[in-house]
Formats: sequence, structure tokens, C-alpha cells
Amino acid sequence: MGLRRYLVGGAVRDRLLGQPEGDRDWVVVGSTPEDMVAAGFRPVGADFPVFLHPVTNEEYALARTERKSGRGYKGFVFHAGPEVTLDEDLRRRDFTVNAMAIDAEGRLIDPWGGQADLEARVLRHVSPAFAEDPLRVLRAARFMARFAPLGFRVADETIELMRAMVRDGEIDHLVPERVWQELRRALVEARPSAFLQTLRACGALVRILPEVEALYGVPQRPEYHPEVDTGIHTEMVIDQCPLLAPGDDAVAYAALVHDLGKGLTPPAEWPRHVAHEARGIGPVRAVSARIKVPREHRDLALIVCEHHLVMHRLLEVRPGTLLSLLERLDGFRKPERVARFALACEADARGRLGLEERAYPQRAHLLAALAVARQVDPRAFVERGLEGPAIAQALHQARVEAIAGMDVAGNAGRMS
Repeated sequence: MGLRRYLVGGAVRDRLLGQPEGDRDWVVVGSTPEDMVAAGFRPVGADFPVFLHPVTNEEYALARTERKSGRGYKGFVFHAGPEVTLDEDLRRRDFTVNAMAIDAEGRLIDPWGGQADLEARVLRHVSPAFAEDPLRVLRAARFMARFAPLGFRVADETIELMRAMVRDGEIDHLVPERVWQELRRALVEARPSAFLQTLRACGALVRILPEVEALYGVPQRPEYHPEVDTGIHTEMVIDQCPLLAPGDDAVAYAALVHDLGKGLTPPAEWPRHVAHEARGIGPVRAVSARIKVPREHRDLALIVCEHHLVMHRLLEVRPGTLLSLLERLDGFRKPERVARFALACEADARGRLGLEERAYPQRAHLLAALAVARQVDPRAFVERGLEGPAIAQALHQARVEAIAGMDVAGNAGRMS
């Protein structure tokens, strides 16, 4: 097509890391929007010239510069023109490892030292302009959730710059939808705890998720929680989620907020946390509303918060209590919610120092109970001539008896 095009960003980074490239983004230098349309590209960018390739549908953007014009991540004026160079376009990017390009002959173009930082496993900002976009604080934390297992760290000078952004109040201008978008992506990465750790390191966690920040330094009973600190426990719990429920951000979000009630326990009651499940309902609702968490995610999180202790003791409870839990989960209409609930509770059980490989037969027991209870056919009671409330009562009793007939295998001990 005659365009001076360059593969840029994450695809270049991941190729050099030997990882799957994912979506590929391209920059075009020396062209105009008219040139792109004439070449068959379809314009899709609302704020700056972005086009879709007529065959591959990959994104091609004209090289551009940007200038800060206001608060928040939308406060920018963009300029795209044929005179903008590739180096200028790469300079506006967030991290050096994302500011590399590959030309049509396969040559690496690296004006800002990204390859050296990639080899050193360092996440470093490209220029001081990094501080103009508060979203980059969340991106740094999300990238750490992905790359911490590879040995990456955030450069000291980048952490300092992020701290300055927090002090200056720039972080407070993030819109809720973007906070949730970055959080949900971080929660399904290989090490979600690195997201929290990075935000804490620059002071942003208390501004973005104060309810989670409040968990750090709160002690728990060591016989149940050898790690003691509730914040550390939360990190360990969310790190279990990619192992137990890979890619499921609903399970991971529920795991993240399941113990928020412990942040409200009066210090005089430490290390016990009586009724922390009930205390946590308000904070879970507050966080979910503030960052606009989807309803199904919120509802699962509320259920896990309120009922995770019942789940831990499931092998000890009466059949009627187990059935009551299934009903509160709305499990007969939403069996997938029961499975997710059980996974989040298992992450809680395993997210404890030295107990990461512990058996959790409660999950299989809950799913088996749901299966046998669902086998009870309400039509049988109609055929017996029962009506109205009598059908519901008979159905309930039959489900209790079905659950009571199950074998209970093993006992994982008490948890809190």
C-alpha cells in the first residue's frame, strides 16, 4: 500500500519477551487521513485519526503528539500530521518497553531504551509527560500484575513520579469506568497482588480503593491465618484466583472484597473479627457503586462476603442450612453463581501462609448438594394433588432429604 507503517507497543514488547503478541497496533508516518481513506482504510477514531485495515481489521493510527490541556486522562489535545516523526509518536507513550517499533523489514526501532529495560525487567516511564495522565498509574500497577512473575519491577524514579501524581491530586480525576476496567484486567493476570502492592507503593491505593487499604495492618487469629495481616491475606487470596478460576474477574473481584468487614473491626476486638461478614456488606456496596462494578459481579461479591464462613463450615452444617445457602445464592436459577461462589471461597481458604495447597472438599460438596437438590421434580407434588404453599413446603422437604442422603467426605477443619 506504500505506507510507512510500523508495528508498535505491546506486540513488539511481547514478541521480544517470547510471549504471544495479542492485538497488533500500527503507526503510520508521513500520511494524512485522506491518504488512509484512499488506501481503503476505514476511519474509526473519534479523538484522533485511527483506521481499520481493510483486510485484517487491525488498528492503524497516524503518528501523533499530545499536549496536556486539562485534568484527568481525557485532558489532552492531539496533533496528527505527516510531519510528526516516529520518535515523537513513541515519546508520548507510557513506558519504554511499550515505546519500541518494528519496521516493514523487521528492524527494531528503539529510541528510548526499551530493549535494555526489557532485558533488565524494569518498567520505566518514557518522559516526564507520564505525569500528565493519571491512568498510567493504574496501567503501571496492571502491568506489574502481569509481569511481576517474570521478575519485573517499577523503576524507582517512576515510583517517585507516581507518588507526585498522587500528591498533586491528579489521581483523583480518574473516572470510575476506567478504574474498573484496569482493576478487572489486573485481577485476571498472573499475580494480581502486584497490582495492590504497586498502588500502595505510590500511595494510590488509599485514594482508589480505601476499603482495601484499610485491611493492611489489621491482625487476624494466627491459628486460622498464619500470615496474620488481613491485607497480606487479601493479596494471597486474589493470587489464588488465576489458578482456580483463570480469566474469571467476577470470582477475583469477590475474592478481593470478601473481607472488607475486617477493616471495620474495632481495634479492641483484634485479632478476632466477630460478624465481619455483616460488617463487610456496606463497604462492598460502596466500592461496587463508586467504581461502577457490573451488577452480577457486585451480587456475587456480596454473597461471598456474607456467606463465606458458612461455606468453610459446610461439612458440619445441617442439610437444611446447606439448602438455605443454595437458596440464598439463587442457585436453582443460577447454578453458575454457585460454582463461582465456591471458587471464591476456596481462594479464601487457600490464600493463607503455608496452606496454599490445602484440600477444600467443601466446593465439591456444595456442587453435589445442588445437583441432587435439582433432581427433585416439583411436578411430582402437583401430581399428588398438592397446591400452592403445600407444593413449596413439600419441595423444600424433599430437597433437604436428598441432601441429607449424601455422603460427607473429609473434614478440612475450621476457618475464619
